[in-house]
Amino acid sequence: MASVKEREGGFTLIELMIVVAIIALLAAIALPSYQAYVARSQAARVMGEAASLRAQVEICLTEGRTAGMGVGVTQCAPGASGSSLMTMPAADGAAPAATLPAGLGVPAVTFSAGGGAQIEAVFGHSAATAIAGERLTWTFSSGAGWVCSSSLTGNFRPLGCS
Repeated sequence: MASVKEREGGFTLIELMIVVAIIALLAAIALPSYQAYVARSQAARVMGEAASLRAQVEICLTEGRTAGMGVGVTQCAPGASGSSLMTMPAADGAAPAATLPAGLGVPAVTFSAGGGAQIEAVFGHSAATAIAGERLTWTFSSGAGWVCSSSLTGNFRPLGCS
């Protein structure tokens, strides 16, 4: 009897190349979707962080403490904590820049003469590149209450923010 040569187990080179090609195709499809998801979740997080200052800003308005940020009798101190997704704004910040570690920022809080206020967050530091430099703003007026607006494009804009 002739001996039958047995085939050793394992994959051929072509089978491995097909598997690698399929994985690369799936990664090429999934990566942009994941990056968009991260940007949307970061936008929602910043919206919430900025919104958390609204109650304290309203208290400052009610008490007439609208002379800027600080701890003076006529100044407002909303008590914002630093966020790695925001940069320090050019306007009065909710906390002095000297008290924040590098890489953190807070929303800017400004008061208008008519009893209104604005909380503005600028995306930066470790925010996704798709939203870096964009702005999210909460505006208060005695007639309309709080209204959110943003320079984010539609697919990154959080729900409830125009």
